[in-house]
Amino acid sequence: MDKKVLVVDDEPSISTLLQYNLNQAGFEVITAMDGEEGFQKALDERPDILVLDLMLPKMDGIEVCKQLRQQKVTTPILMLTAKDDEFDKIIGLELGADDYMTKPFSPREVVARVKAILRRTNIQTEKEEELDTENIVIGELRILPDHYEAYTNQVRLELTPKEFELLVYLARNKGRVLTRDQLLSAVWNYDFAGDTRIVDVHISHLREKIESNSKKPVYIKTIRGLGYKLEEPKMDE
Repeated sequence: MDKKVLVVDDEPSISTLLQYNLNQAGFEVITAMDGEEGFQKALDERPDILVLDLMLPKMDGIEVCKQLRQQKVTTPILMLTAKDDEFDKIIGLELGADDYMTKPFSPREVVARVKAILRRTNIQTEKEEELDTENIVIGELRILPDHYEAYTNQVRLELTPKEFELLVYLARNKGRVLTRDQLLSAVWNYDFAGDTRIVDVHISHLREKIESNSKKPVYIKTIRGLGYKLEEPKMDE
């Protein structure tokens, strides 16, 4: 069965071009011309991946992404932006987008990126199915990968999808020093042109949610010049 792609873009020329190239690559393609229509089709049609423009009428791409993740829709999202704007990229990625591309772009590059995201998603799903039965307990931190839930001191944490994936990866590598590049590769599956600041942003947000004092973390430690590691909190900390 062909994989289904939902293209949400209000520029007919871009939407038509992407639809043609994705069809040629063997994908079933559905389209939407504004954010509200795209959000509803993402719920109703259950596509395998969204190609989502950032600047849309009625509801912008960031809001579409945010609302889908709030609805627990985990469909991969490739975000398109005409802005070379770091703020927008980081906000989009924090809210659960899987990748982004800046316009202008080659339609072939979009097709290649869609294939790569779907391939990674399939591999990740298989790995998660193998590991999902393994709940993780570190100090007062309890992670239930199969339920997509995490708790500290028995209080459920409100984590974005990427925050949760980052936490699980750190926890499964407890005690190991992980470089920012390793974390980018493992959690985002793409190096963002070497921009590791997205890792620092997510680490900071995780600390605010799991640490009693984010300025003096006992779980996620910074290893200067190397990266980060998650460790069992020491009794005297």
